[in-house]
Amino acid sequence: MSEADKKAAEEQVQKVVDEALEEAVEAAEDDNLADLSDEERKIVELEKALEDAEAKAAENMDLALRTKAEAENIRRRSENEVSNARKYAIEKFAEELLAVVDSLEQGLQAKAEHEESKAMKEGMELTLKMTLSTLKKFGVEQLNPVEEVFDPQLHEAMTMVPSPDHEKNTIIDVFQKGYSLNGRIIRPARVVVAQ
Repeated sequence: MSEADKKAAEEQVQKVVDEALEEAVEAAEDDNLADLSDEERKIVELEKALEDAEAKAAENMDLALRTKAEAENIRRRSENEVSNARKYAIEKFAEELLAVVDSLEQGLQAKAEHEESKAMKEGMELTLKMTLSTLKKFGVEQLNPVEEVFDPQLHEAMTMVPSPDHEKNTIIDVFQKGYSLNGRIIRPARVVVAQ
């Protein structure tokens, strides 16, 4: 006989013994009640009813406390979800607008040789400045991590270059600036890292 079978047999025997004991106690109580007067019998019955009522009250109190705690947890979770929805509602819009910012920055890297192109470049600089200012009003921050230590949660390494002038894992150059929305990264900075 295996250990599991022995344990199951022992549990079955214990269950039968417990049931027999319970029946014996009930029979003894019934015999004792028969020996008592009507008033004493009524007192015993009322005491038993009181015990049952107290047990039921304790059970209901426990259920009420659990229900209250669960409701509080649901309320807190809902508040967090609403708060996050407000904080990050413009995330998709901001991500799409970053392409415009990137285009403006690339356009500004071109050399302006003529008066017309210089005026256009000034206009692009103002447009970029206004766009970044507007993004900042809504919690979008630009990350330009030159000379910072590389952090894989904030940066995306495009390449690693040996550099005697920089410490290991220091960002040497930025291909594309990163952005965060209320502290959450919406686009990591694409960088060159010193090896």
